[in-house]
Amino acid sequence: MSPHATKILWVLISALISLVVALLAGILVSFTGVPPATAILYGGGSFAGCMILCMTVLTALGLL
Repeated sequence: MSPHATKILWVLISALISLVVALLAGILVSFTGVPPATAILYGGGSFAGCMILCMTVLTALGLL
């Protein structure tokens, strides 16, 4: 497998992990009774934060 393809796979794995974290955050916040738009904003923020964290870790490990 080429190094370019490996980098793309790592980014896709990071995006999927971030998506799961965002869904969990949105679902947990929606249980508190907030409006759906607020739950979506929490999910989006957690997606962005998790994606940044994943990219930082992958860069620090030299995988990107």
